Amino acid sequence: MAFLPLAVSGASALTEVVMTIDLDWQWATRTGGEVSTAQRRVLFGRLFRALPGMVGDAVKTRVGRRGQGRVEFGSIAVPDSALAFAAEQEARDSVTPHVLEHSYRTYFFGKALAALDGVQVDDELVYVASLLHDLQLEHPTPGRCFAVVGGERAARFVRDQGVGEDRAQAVGAAIAAHITLGASENLSDAGGFVSAGAGTDVFGLRLSDLEPAWVEELLRRHPRLEFKRHMLKAWAAEGAAVPKGRAAWLTRYAAFPLLVKAAPFTE
Repeated sequence: MAFLPLAVSGASALTEVVMTIDLDWQWATRTGGEVSTAQRRVLFGRLFRALPGMVGDAVKTRVGRRGQGRVEFGSIAVPDSALAFAAEQEARDSVTPHVLEHSYRTYFFGKALAALDGVQVDDELVYVASLLHDLQLEHPTPGRCFAVVGGERAARFVRDQGVGEDRAQAVGAAIAAHITLGASENLSDAGGFVSAGAGTDVFGLRLSDLEPAWVEELLRRHPRLEFKRHMLKAWAAEGAAVPKGRAAWLTRYAAFPLLVKAAPFTE
């Protein structure tokens, strides 16, 4: 709240501020993901707090100081529920191979980081959200963030499978939240889980915490397929379609394209 204008006062004004500041599912569906001036201040604060850790992590990875984080692939029980199977088929039918393999890697990176941090997650929820989190990445909607449109689409999909409304909303909220700077700090939240896993795959964030041999095996199982090139093309189109959205903000102020290019992956 330190970033709020001091002139705001009164109960009604406080309610307005909360609605303006919170980058949550309600805000996302109401605005399409348009970031307000107050929200930009919040994002700047998160960016400044995150920079030292990002730089330190990148340096450790570059000089070969790697951790032991891993999860035995045989021990990762991919959810076998009807919803999980349906979500996997929906992803296969809806996205390109580049995005599909990224979606799988997002889940496995998230699982490894959650295990390393000792965080318990709802496996079905994070699996479905990981597989469907980029449904709209390559199909920008003018004026509406791809993560919001994708979240809304995923929520409808879950609902159509006969799953409860709370579950559908949780999947949608997780997907809408995954590109919000700072979300990855809380892996127990489904949006934070997806954000953390995708952040490792897109930027190499926290890659220094993971065992190199395990990462190599993951990339063998789910190859990158020139993912950097495809991500940069899709992100540029998203920024042009939604100039007041989070993607455009991350490009302008957080050097998103440079971070993607600098990620410690060959493609």
